[in-house]
Amino acid sequence: MHAPVSPQLQNWVREVAVAQDPRVMPTTPVVPLITRGLPTRPVAPTHSQVYICAGVIVKIHGEGTDAGRLSRRLTCIGGPDLDRLWIQPLRYAPLPAPGDRLATVWPRVTVLSTIDQPPWADTGRLLARLHRMPVLDDPPRLGGHSRLARAIAYLRGRDDLGWLADRGDAWADELRHERHTTLAHGDFHLGQLGHTPLRRSWKLLDIDNFGIGDPAWDLSAPAGFHAAGLLEEDAWQVFLEAYREAEGPAVPADGDPWPVLSTTARAALLIAVVQALRAEADEVARELIAACRRLA
Repeated sequence: MHAPVSPQLQNWVREVAVAQDPRVMPTTPVVPLITRGLPTRPVAPTHSQVYICAGVIVKIHGEGTDAGRLSRRLTCIGGPDLDRLWIQPLRYAPLPAPGDRLATVWPRVTVLSTIDQPPWADTGRLLARLHRMPVLDDPPRLGGHSRLARAIAYLRGRDDLGWLADRGDAWADELRHERHTTLAHGDFHLGQLGHTPLRRSWKLLDIDNFGIGDPAWDLSAPAGFHAAGLLEEDAWQVFLEAYREAEGPAVPADGDPWPVLSTTARAALLIAVVQALRAEADEVARELIAACRRLA
């Protein structure tokens, strides 16, 4: 369950939102965004909060977020051609938020819901385009390695999941040796897709882990869920074939992609386990832990 939004925080969010949307009034509701479960959409992490106010989204980033890296990510996604792949922020700089945090401001967009047919072909092409983009600015390193390290540290604090932390250490060691690097999202799943009300073309959301790194990270959640039997074969094949047809560089042009994706796929499932545990989604966590055992 989400905690109630304090009156002070509601007022702060309204002050930020009204600068972008004149419809915001002193009584306009401030609603926390609740993430629903979708295939390859892990439970939302608890270290950041997202609030909706009229036509504005205000995201308060996790504690310890680096202002310089966040600013570089905002600048990069607004670059030539890359701006066509990402929902663009309403301001290209972070602002101070309550609790010594940082916030970014975005337009309210339509996101994939549980009743939508996942756009697997569009998603494959979108990621391939991102991975083939030239690096024009100075993005930071992809966030996948840091996310995996934090997840392993969390598992170390649980006596019952030491075996998974050990496997995570081994996978992290393998992932230090990247085959090649491109621009990549860094935390891709179906919940990272959105479009504006007037345009149905899907674009990417969430820049927290965007940067330079192995593009296999962006295929890791679908690959892991497919290998674990949690994503249908047809959906995986449509996604993979669209990615390959668009000349995405994360996997070979033909043949079995698993040798390339296996380690990042296992890492993605481990991270999803920790997200579920932190959110106290016990049933989801049990299913993901069982999937990790099968793949380990």
